[in-house]
Amino acid sequence: PARYISGYIETDPPPGQMKLRGADASHAWVSFYCPGIGWIDVDPTNNCFPSMRHITIGWGRDYADVSPVRGVLVGGSGQDLSVSVDVVAMGSVED
Repeated sequence: PARYISGYIETDPPPGQMKLRGADASHAWVSFYCPGIGWIDVDPTNNCFPSMRHITIGWGRDYADVSPVRGVLVGGSGQDLSVSVDVVAMGSVED
């Protein structure tokens, strides 16, 4: 089996690393199940295995299962959607 994953990527890369594609908007990657190992995530857009820089919002069969934006449009026939996201790592929380 496989699943579609919807989420975000940390906007600014760590020092010395490249900025990943999809870092300024919602992003998606895939996961497949390997018996004896479990679920393995793969980001084909960036040719990598997702790391802590990938934030999972949800997973499902396809985009419709985990769309980051949902709603109903009533009225005119024209619409336009633009998504811009900044994801910034926070320092660890100390008690």
